[in-house]
Amino acid sequence: MIESIDYKEVGLRVGLEVHQQLATERKLFCHCPAGLYTSTHDGSVLRHMRPTLSELGEYDGTALMEFKTKKNIVYLLHKSNVCTYEMDDTPPFLVNQEAIDVAIEQCLMLGCDIVDEVHIARKQYLDGSIPTGFQRTAIVGVEGNIPFRDRTISITQISVEEDSCREVSDKGHLIVWRTDRLGMPLIETVTGPDLRTPEEVEEAILLIGRVCRSTDHVRVGMGASRQDVNVSVDGGRRVEIKGVPKAGWAPALVHGEAIRQVNLLKLSDELHTRGLTKSEDIVVEDRDITDLVADSQLEYFNTSAWDRAMQAEDRQPDFELGGGPFCVRAVVLRGLARTLSWPTQPDLTFAHELMGRVRVIACLDQQPTFIHSEKWPDYEGSIQELKTLKSRTKCTSKDALIVLWGATDDTKTAAEEIRLRYIDALEGVPNETRQPMEDGSTDFERILPGPDRMYPDTDSPPQAIARDRVERLHAALPVPPWEREARYGAEGIPLQTIHFLIRRGAARLVDLVVDRCDTDLRWTCFFFGERMKALRRAGVAVDQISDERWISFFKLLKQRPALCDTWREIVVQLIAAPDSSLSEVIAFLNLERSIDDLSAVIRPTIKAEQLKYPNTSDGQLHRFLMGCLMPVLRGIVPAADVASALETELEVRS
Repeated sequence: MIESIDYKEVGLRVGLEVHQQLATERKLFCHCPAGLYTSTHDGSVLRHMRPTLSELGEYDGTALMEFKTKKNIVYLLHKSNVCTYEMDDTPPFLVNQEAIDVAIEQCLMLGCDIVDEVHIARKQYLDGSIPTGFQRTAIVGVEGNIPFRDRTISITQISVEEDSCREVSDKGHLIVWRTDRLGMPLIETVTGPDLRTPEEVEEAILLIGRVCRSTDHVRVGMGASRQDVNVSVDGGRRVEIKGVPKAGWAPALVHGEAIRQVNLLKLSDELHTRGLTKSEDIVVEDRDITDLVADSQLEYFNTSAWDRAMQAEDRQPDFELGGGPFCVRAVVLRGLARTLSWPTQPDLTFAHELMGRVRVIACLDQQPTFIHSEKWPDYEGSIQELKTLKSRTKCTSKDALIVLWGATDDTKTAAEEIRLRYIDALEGVPNETRQPMEDGSTDFERILPGPDRMYPDTDSPPQAIARDRVERLHAALPVPPWEREARYGAEGIPLQTIHFLIRRGAARLVDLVVDRCDTDLRWTCFFFGERMKALRRAGVAVDQISDERWISFFKLLKQRPALCDTWREIVVQLIAAPDSSLSEVIAFLNLERSIDDLSAVIRPTIKAEQLKYPNTSDGQLHRFLMGCLMPVLRGIVPAADVASALETELEVRS
């Protein structure tokens, strides 16, 4: 088992596809509202997907794989956020031009060449996530780059496309989707395979995210941004880790995939050493052994136990369940002993590769998916039962044995998928899309799609992009994040605070306030990057304050520095009383008064309070008296002025 590797030595290459939802009012190809999520539904639709031929008369491998799953696909609809377009009952409206504008902004930020015409294409998706069976997508820009460490990352293309449904459940042959997210505009930023370590991948995801956030035209929050991470090593193939929800997951996922590919290449060498080099050499035999194991102590083999489990989950034959009665099937892998326990990912083996295929394609999702001779469970009579099964199936010491169970048709599909996965193993690493797990492992999701799934959308005319439109958007372009990082960093602002300001759109406010109110850049960065962050975490809706209200607030602080000490009370009241003017807020907080003679306030306080601390040091007394004075003077006299005046009075008295 290889658990640590030299990424340079194995030739690790990683590219990204970063998907970001756009903050448009409506969806990409209809007038339904975008971003309106629902937890209930008014109706449902049942669909079945079938592959179609490409322009060259070929089927996409992924589409064929999805067709084999025989999925029943149910869509939950709510009248507030879907229409007949999403169900493919009416043609699309013209593409949302607001979304195209945001995509152009992203292209300009990343130095891409912008296309003269936007051509809408269809990309097949037969997993059920889109009711039409395809996603409408269009390239807006190509061949850009982004500064990264001591080099640049190439940007292959930037596309605008519609988002898919949200998965509700996936149980056997039934998958259920909620359609509220369907059709929301996304931009997809595709990089070249320029990243060389897992840590670089996380850093690049965050950097592209900051570019997206800099436009202030994208959605934020969980699910608004997702990334596909494409990984390969020398001798391997591109594997797509699909839908990574957090950048922090990326290092472990990339590390695990690099190790997986190295181990799969070693398995390929082992198979070749055994004389297994072509598909005909992989011999997999299967037989129904339901009657043979009817009296087994293992519950998985028991028909009654299976029936009870299916009834408890309300699984119906030919709907959640595949065709045919319950079946236990033995699968003998000729000449493949010790390959089921061959290490792949950290703490996982090749058996898990097979389980993923069986779970997804044969829809045998009861855990464990199957048991096998190289890790047979321990139960009463287990050793003898394994010997009997090997004898009855003529499984020798050179062979391996898998036993799986479920609806008859599903077990037959599973046996065939096991054979096909071993054929893939002959060449090392298959092109796959894999599902990310929080622990850094991945599981099979589908065959990696190829170019045969893309074809023109005849329902959508080309959309010209005029040069003056690009120039207008370029003139209003925000400052790139790397320029802000350099400027703020020169003022001593921590990088973590800078990244927060950019991610949350607060960097725009910082620049606006500094420009309009002539405030100190460092102080303003900490105000929005630390103080407002703390208020937001405390549940204060600071994002409700408008730009103009912020500008009035900071201009007032410039005129009356003492109010800096009461910033929190003022901000909270600005939110609590959105219709009140700033002067009314100041009056409400009793901060409009002024003090002409500060000594007239300090002297009585010293006289009244000093006797309480007759033996304290000067420093302790000063701090104590400041605590007595500031509740009265905060927001009226700057704390520094109070401290200075108090120190003078104490010196006079001494």
